[in-house]
Amino acid sequence: MLNEVSIDRVYLACGATDLRKSIDGLAVLVKEGFELDPFTSCLFVFCNRKRK
Repeated sequence: MLNEVSIDRVYLACGATDLRKSIDGLAVLVKEGFELDPFTSCLFVFCNRKRK
């Protein structure tokens, strides 16, 4: 469960992300793309191609 008090920062991924990667694939994107630890108290936001 997310608690907005515990979130330090919010990171937005630019462009479209293939959300079929599952949580493990997205964690790799955070590690390699953002060069951050995916288990920190940050929120990472990804969008697919159909943003409405």
